[in-house]
Amino acid sequence: MHDASRTRRQLQREIDALRGRVVLLEETVTQMRHRGESRGAASLTDRLTGLPNRAMFYDTLNYVLSSAKESGGKLAVIFFALDRFKLINDTLGQFVGDALLRETAVRLDACLAPRDTLCRPGRNEFLLLLPGMGGRDDAQQVVETIFDAMADSFLLADQELVVNSNMGICLYPEGGGSADALIRNAYAALLKAKDFGKNTHRFFSPQSYESEFGRLLLENDLRRAVNRQDFSLHYQPQVDLQGGRVVGVEALVRWEHQTLGNISPDQFIPLAEDIGVMAPLGEWVLRTACEHHLACNSSGCQPVRYAVNLSPTQLHSGNLVPWIFSVLEETGLDPNFLELEITEGALLKNSKATVAAFNTLHAEGVRIAIDDFGTGYSSLAYLSQFPISKLKIDKTFTSAVTTDEKSAAISQAIISLAHSLDMRVMAEGVETREQLDYLRDLECDEIQGYLVSCPLPADETRQFLARHSLSEFPL
Repeated sequence: MHDASRTRRQLQREIDALRGRVVLLEETVTQMRHRGESRGAASLTDRLTGLPNRAMFYDTLNYVLSSAKESGGKLAVIFFALDRFKLINDTLGQFVGDALLRETAVRLDACLAPRDTLCRPGRNEFLLLLPGMGGRDDAQQVVETIFDAMADSFLLADQELVVNSNMGICLYPEGGGSADALIRNAYAALLKAKDFGKNTHRFFSPQSYESEFGRLLLENDLRRAVNRQDFSLHYQPQVDLQGGRVVGVEALVRWEHQTLGNISPDQFIPLAEDIGVMAPLGEWVLRTACEHHLACNSSGCQPVRYAVNLSPTQLHSGNLVPWIFSVLEETGLDPNFLELEITEGALLKNSKATVAAFNTLHAEGVRIAIDDFGTGYSSLAYLSQFPISKLKIDKTFTSAVTTDEKSAAISQAIISLAHSLDMRVMAEGVETREQLDYLRDLECDEIQGYLVSCPLPADETRQFLARHSLSEFPL
């Protein structure tokens, strides 16, 4: 049982005694090296502090964990980190940084029971294994003892330093059932503690960390999927209401996760933006859509527009025009059959460069459409600055156009506005005959939705277009 009642004087005596043990350990290791007997030990210890390294800690943790599973015992893993260590190391020198790590190892070891294990996996971090824990309260006592030991300033190379720290604690069995899970979860708790400031700690909670871990794992899987191009494109047909012809399809990216199944684009597209992989993902989507368009034409289908969504990252990348023209040239797609969709909110970041890029693309035949129109906050004045060909009424309005007066009024206003600016209008999310008839009465130009077709894989899209691109669609 850990004794939380030790006085600071007792703790200091133990720290002083441990300093002597560290010196003796360093001398012993040195002698072993000279005798050529340290090969095995060196592979399991940290050369700077003499503590077990990560490999030895894993072995010990696995052994203790196995015993705990058999006996029903409990244990704790603590992930400890010094704050601003890099700044100390860079400004005062590596000698001072090394001395700080050695002194920290001494202070941490003085806080532990003989059965506990202290490890330095690297950098400014330490791992602590506390077997035989009675529960959270026992771990809390150890944490408080450590913070107390770290409160005294460090005298290093005539420099007196006050060093802060943080800790994350994961308890077995509630925090994980494997060595990897316990260490990973302790580290996640450490990161959470850092969010709350210096000299703080947090216990891992499966409930509070579930969403964060899910996001972290999904981030890693998404990066891997982008590198492997592990996506597919589905296409949703678009029909002209006047002639009844299929005039285009919208490319919709799909991600089938190996264990989670189909991940919604509403979930992974913003994530791709956040972690910086939207550019390669967007390039894959555009290139693949162009290739599918050409394959469809080669099979005898009448050419139709392929609409591809453009993310804000791509829009404001600075190389939008050369990138798109490069893909068009490499795939051989006629620019007149490409439509780029941007969200209304992207217009808020309007710049002269963006206007110039759109004008260049428009001059070569590429069409620009505003997606989800009516849900953003852009100024209507922007519509006159961009060479926009089409406004797409958001499905939130379309779905209620026959039941909600405000949605009907907004839809009518969008159609009137677009036509006054010589733009076409498409209604998204059309699912019923009543919605279709109402939109037709409002003189909406095109529709897209499950009334026409659900999004289809590339092969089924080709079959759909083969059936309907040369004849009037039955609406």
